[in-house]
Amino acid sequence: MYASSLSRRAVLAGTAAAAAAVSLPLTQGRAQAAATPAKSGYRWRNAVQGGTGFISGVLFHPSVRGLAYLRTDIGGAYRWDDRTDRWIPLTDHLGWDDWNLLGVEAMAVDPAHPNRVYLTLGAYTQSWAGNGAVLRSENRGATWKRTDLTVKLGANEDGRGAGERLLVDPRDSDTLWLGTRHDGLLKSTDRGATWKAVSFPATPSATGQGITFLVAAGRTVYAGWGDSDGTSANLYRATDGTTWTAVPGQPTGTAAKVPIRAAYDRHTRELYVTYANAPGPNGQSDGSVHKLRTSSGKWSEVTPVKPGGTTADGSADSFGYGGVAVDARRPGTLVVSTNNRWADIDTVFRSTNGGRTWTSLKDTAVLDVSDTPYLKWGGDKPKFGWWIQALALDPFDSGHVVYGTGATLYGTRDLKHWAPQIRGVEEAAVRQLISPPTGEAHLISGNGDIGVMYHERLTASPSRGMASNPVFGTSTGLSLAPAKPSYVVRAGWGDHGNGAYSNDGGKTWTPFKAQPSMAKSAPGPIATNADGSVLLWSFGTANPGYRSVDNGATWSEVASFPKGAAPIADPVDPTRFYAYDTTTGTLFASTDSGLTFTARATGLSTGDSEFQMTAAPGRTGDLWLSLKGNGLYRSTDGGATLAKVSSCHASHTLGFGKAARGASYPAVYMVGAVESFNAVYRSDDEVKTWVRINDDRHQWGWTGAAVTGDPRVYGRVYVATNGRGVQYGEPA
Repeated sequence: MYASSLSRRAVLAGTAAAAAAVSLPLTQGRAQAAATPAKSGYRWRNAVQGGTGFISGVLFHPSVRGLAYLRTDIGGAYRWDDRTDRWIPLTDHLGWDDWNLLGVEAMAVDPAHPNRVYLTLGAYTQSWAGNGAVLRSENRGATWKRTDLTVKLGANEDGRGAGERLLVDPRDSDTLWLGTRHDGLLKSTDRGATWKAVSFPATPSATGQGITFLVAAGRTVYAGWGDSDGTSANLYRATDGTTWTAVPGQPTGTAAKVPIRAAYDRHTRELYVTYANAPGPNGQSDGSVHKLRTSSGKWSEVTPVKPGGTTADGSADSFGYGGVAVDARRPGTLVVSTNNRWADIDTVFRSTNGGRTWTSLKDTAVLDVSDTPYLKWGGDKPKFGWWIQALALDPFDSGHVVYGTGATLYGTRDLKHWAPQIRGVEEAAVRQLISPPTGEAHLISGNGDIGVMYHERLTASPSRGMASNPVFGTSTGLSLAPAKPSYVVRAGWGDHGNGAYSNDGGKTWTPFKAQPSMAKSAPGPIATNADGSVLLWSFGTANPGYRSVDNGATWSEVASFPKGAAPIADPVDPTRFYAYDTTTGTLFASTDSGLTFTARATGLSTGDSEFQMTAAPGRTGDLWLSLKGNGLYRSTDGGATLAKVSSCHASHTLGFGKAARGASYPAVYMVGAVESFNAVYRSDDEVKTWVRINDDRHQWGWTGAAVTGDPRVYGRVYVATNGRGVQYGEPA
């Protein structure tokens, strides 16, 4: 930390919130009795990365100092806890079947009842996603009651950074409003227990944005409408709690096409609205800021900088406007943010005179990302931000501003020094996991959007940040040579190369000198053989696999490798590779270091590219095939034959760790079903029996991408989640 920088406590501190009684969150359906914790007594924590995902909303409670809530597009919701100086996850109890509900569309608090909080959940409105749900709590999210909706919500679709589409009516705490994307306006008169559609002047469509925000201005409720063409009304209000009408005199045109967010200054009785020509966070190139004096109906444009200029390097300075927040203590003081401003970098503007003049806080900002070094993205310094739509101003401290980006939440107490205020929030979608048998790090992770990370400590964000040289967006492959664990290879999406190798266990990297032509457009899984002398790289079902024997300096096609399969190396014999062809249900093997592949076992399950195969450590030809609901299969003869494992019903991903005391076979970890539901399991007796090691509080939605044990610590397991980072568990 710089001496002048602010600690996390300084930024999100205040009077400690009253503690809610600890009780178990409900799982599926309705209010339930507390579930029984796992008999194995595991303790679960995040391997710290530090945010890593889009922060779509932050909400300070207007009546309680130090109480705030945060929402994400795929990683659930959080509550700030002053006592522990961190964000507390509120939705980890949502399980496998409720994966879609880890996207939080909106949040609402009740100013008159500080312990009440409401969430609307649902990541996608597509036909393959389930309907949304409302969670309601009387104890700040310690426990929940749930109402399943008959409509879909879109927390991970365009418009996800718009304002809160959920609101407690300012006239009546029992009444809530819920704006949907495709199904109009819903209303509840029993604190969210039941909902019904009510009349609204604008007509929703099957592909539109619908209502983009709901905000109270005194006793009046305003609603933004995201499907205007720029000439028709896009802002409505209800002054009597029943009848909605278009607000007269509202701005029109491309720069005011979609209302993004709104905030009300109760001192001046002015409503500020940010606009863009698209809902964002992508695709915005124009926008504006306007205010409405609600007492007179007068509109004024107060846009800090109009999009469309030219930057110093000649690029077009196109962007929209995103967040807006008013100072509850100082009349006429507010902040707004630009959004999707890639050429000149997004900023937060501040005004102390109702928008007549503005100051860019970016211009004087001092950023300290020492707690989360990955925010430098392989460079020398971090950016102020991008995709800034979540913006909040502490109602009890005028200098305390926070804003979300595509990867973190920045905060300040003095409007100059900023630091990520993200402790406790982990939003990575994790794709691959390796736990090395030797070396400083017990974990190397491959992730969506943030590439590969070398975790020298599990309790701090990796000091090296994202793996660089080159930097990847999403990692597509990660492999370690068991007989030479200092040798690691990775593949992924990037602009400056798509593959690299490491000779120091993943600390530093060297890019491949060459790569097959399709690597840039279709980088797939990669594997190194047992001693690191051969690489195999797969590029999807339209392309053959490729092989290298010189660290990626040259590559040769392997015509007999099944297209699109994930290569698996034998952990002992460097001449052996395996691959499972999900198109034909055939297991292929190579005994000549990947030069040729021949079919072995056939007639297995087909049609799912997420079927996984893994090899048991320290053994030749000991293969395990996870076929989801079709079960778990094992081969002990290098794939010539496979036998179905009778002790489980489903297996999605499988890994190995240090054997239990007195056991001759590694501990086996599985995400799958032993009973009628998917969970995390461990077996210490070569899968004769299983014990569930997660519990109903710790489910994290979908967890089928990867799981691995620690080869050096018995009982420790790492679980990949799709929006809650790497979870690791240890016997308590």
